[in-house]
Amino acid sequence: MIDLKFDYNNAIGVISQKEVLGFQNEIINHYKSLKDKTGKGSDFLGWIDLPDEVDNALINRIERIAAEIRSKSRIFVVVGIGGSYLGARAVIESLSNSFSHLNSKDGNPVIVYAGQNISEDYMVELLKVLDTFDYSLTVISKSGTTTEPAVAFRILKIHLENKYGKEAAKTRIIAITDKQRGALKQLADQEGYETFVVPDDVGGRYSILTPVGLLPIAIAGFNIGELLGGATKMKTHIESSPNIEDNPVWAYAAVRNALYNAGKTIEITVNYEPKLFYITEWWKQLFGESEGKENKGVFPAGVGFTTDLHSMGQYIQDGLRNIFETVISVEKPHNELKVPLDEKNLDGLNYIAGKQLHEVNHMAETGTTLAHVDGGVPNLRITIPEISEDTLGQLIYFYEMACAVSGYILRVNPFDQPGVEAYKKNMFALLGKPGFEKETKAIYSRLSD
Repeated sequence: MIDLKFDYNNAIGVISQKEVLGFQNEIINHYKSLKDKTGKGSDFLGWIDLPDEVDNALINRIERIAAEIRSKSRIFVVVGIGGSYLGARAVIESLSNSFSHLNSKDGNPVIVYAGQNISEDYMVELLKVLDTFDYSLTVISKSGTTTEPAVAFRILKIHLENKYGKEAAKTRIIAITDKQRGALKQLADQEGYETFVVPDDVGGRYSILTPVGLLPIAIAGFNIGELLGGATKMKTHIESSPNIEDNPVWAYAAVRNALYNAGKTIEITVNYEPKLFYITEWWKQLFGESEGKENKGVFPAGVGFTTDLHSMGQYIQDGLRNIFETVISVEKPHNELKVPLDEKNLDGLNYIAGKQLHEVNHMAETGTTLAHVDGGVPNLRITIPEISEDTLGQLIYFYEMACAVSGYILRVNPFDQPGVEAYKKNMFALLGKPGFEKETKAIYSRLSD
């Protein structure tokens, strides 16, 4: 049974219950086309059955290699961009102690990231850290030629070889790539790297429950079996609950499309727990790349409250009314800390003395929701009992399936990203990549005008 709950009562008025339930038959048909693999992007639907099809042999191998990496590495570098790192980072950051990078007592490596940008300062500063600590890395790319991770891996590979020697460096590199082809696969075979496969039928932003996400999460010391189990719970619930009233996934997909039709074109995902920051970043990629096509789609944005109430809060309360919010609400913290009593009470806070910080945070959440609803911002709420591998697994599959169906409702292909290629072509031309001479000439002519 799932623990995740979805509530859209604070959107009724802007949209009606009838409008939401009006998507019922369409959603059933779209889900059938996903299961039958007959809809748009049908070559990339392997993620649907991932939670309960990851076999024990793969889990055991991941956990064995994770233990080996933990035994010899103080730092583990995840080299990838987009879905090749965001999913893993979302889970790791959610489950980690907020200050784990300052605490080496648990024996787990600090997970750091490379290849998600091309910043020279970032890479130089990372190399200086890696000079000091033992480390290993995984490079994640189907092709091995995506510019950002390919550049980072080229630099880090040389650094590893200089630090440990060429043969020893090979034992510290894990490639997660295509099963048969591509530059990274070729290099991994030549060098003898440990490898895992990115399934052909799973796109990057849906790959968190493959080795792309599972290996770094396991190396960070978290239970990938429970993560997969949570996702399986959500998958089973979806299969057994076809009605919007009983299925939070269908309700979310229907409500956000009803709000889109009502002119609410920006969805702001809100968290009140800083640990969930990268869940929002992963969600932004998932929905942004999946829906943003053919001049369509809800624009995904994110804020962290109460921090951003002191920046974005003003706009959300009184700005342009084309937005709606989805709050990820966590019922229970893992720790307990109460506001102390102060005899002088100069700050005037004795009225909350004795209350848990989580209760104060929750009252801020409730009060903000009411204020924003009164200000004309529809509010949706996703509730999980706590942040754990199980609940994150449920949340991941919830979002993946809702995104797929929501994309079909918009009549777009949720599994490609043709617009991503535009910047790459310009960048290749500007850098003088062979084969782009014509484009290089055209761009420099344009820039000189």
